[in-house]
Amino acid sequence: MRDTNKVFHLAIPCKDLDETVDFYEKLGCTLARRYDDRVTFNFFGDQVVCHLNPESVDERPKMYPRHYGITFTDKEEFDQALTFAQEQKLPFFQELMIRFKGKKEEHVTFFLIDPANNLLEFKYYHDIEMVY
Repeated sequence: MRDTNKVFHLAIPCKDLDETVDFYEKLGCTLARRYDDRVTFNFFGDQVVCHLNPESVDERPKMYPRHYGITFTDKEEFDQALTFAQEQKLPFFQELMIRFKGKKEEHVTFFLIDPANNLLEFKYYHDIEMVY
């Protein structure tokens, strides 16, 4: 796996910094930095930077191919994330579902949608070998 000295970085558009901070903090992410044109978060150990760019917001987002998120290797942590999202009343784009049912790559997943229509997927594979 990756060494602890490496952090994945993702930059995405946002339309309003205040509502972006509110969403990601409710998700449990820590605000690392805020500037006039962007906010940076610790997103489950990785870095997500939301750049203020309202004209780049996708008004009709689709799950595939553009989304990002977390793949859990522990089912209990996945279940906790789902419960937390429900308790925080975060907006779901897709409720809990099973993908590839009955196949080796079967997994459970749900999608959240942030205020700029960026889609976040949270998933758990029953077979750890299918994570990659």
